[in-house]
Amino acid sequence: MMLFRNARSAVCATILLATPAIVHAQTLAPHRAVYDVALQDVSDRSGINGMDGRIVYEFQGSECDGYTTNFRFVTRIRSSSGDRLTDQQTSTYEDGSGDFFRFLTKSFVDERLDRELSGTAQREDGSLIVTLKKPQDEEVVLGPAMFPSAHILDLIERAKQGETFYEAKLFDGSEDADRVMNTSVIVGREKTVQDGDAEAASELKDEPYRSVTISYFDEELAEGAGESLPDYEIAFKLYDNGVTRDLVMDYGDFTLQGTLVSLEMLPRQSCD
Repeated sequence: MMLFRNARSAVCATILLATPAIVHAQTLAPHRAVYDVALQDVSDRSGINGMDGRIVYEFQGSECDGYTTNFRFVTRIRSSSGDRLTDQQTSTYEDGSGDFFRFLTKSFVDERLDRELSGTAQREDGSLIVTLKKPQDEEVVLGPAMFPSAHILDLIERAKQGETFYEAKLFDGSEDADRVMNTSVIVGREKTVQDGDAEAASELKDEPYRSVTISYFDEELAEGAGESLPDYEIAFKLYDNGVTRDLVMDYGDFTLQGTLVSLEMLPRQSCD
């Protein structure tokens, strides 16, 4: 789920302290979800006249073998200067202990490779060691943070315990993969009302879910800045197995709506 934050670079150019690996009782369900994307709101300064696209998100793995995600976000952007087709493809792997993360992102503009980013991140002695391979070899030392699967598992567990607001640090390999993001998370009460794109959730459509809003702030810019606007904000409906629907992605100058159109639950991997 946290990879939806990566869409920003395709379209437009309780604080976690140093802790040992986090153990989660909750498990995430392997699945493949497809979302149709439409422009919900746009400001004049964005220069955007229209936008539509599709997201395909595939999540597999287990707490024993680790989690893999494949994410593709294709959009057609219409502006006064002409149409532009963007295609962002991201693959990640995160070990079950939440200590190691590998990421690869390729961004295409009008079917030509525009940018490639790849590397790994390792939690070591209270720090995050990021080793970049592309666009160039580089090592970055950051403060402690969760990786995406650990972040969503933490969110689900906190929600079950009744927490409605908290903060946590996240590293997801997005943008230039050289910074940690502060996240502020708001969690609503559990609901079972079928609304929005619930019908597309197949076997989950009658299951309880929570409305979640996550705001992302650049860690370096946020320090000492007091009240500040988030870099990006996403709202969605979340099931206890990690499946999401009814996405609203707010990039500041424009907002996108992601509507779930198909959901396929994939076989669970046994720790045996």
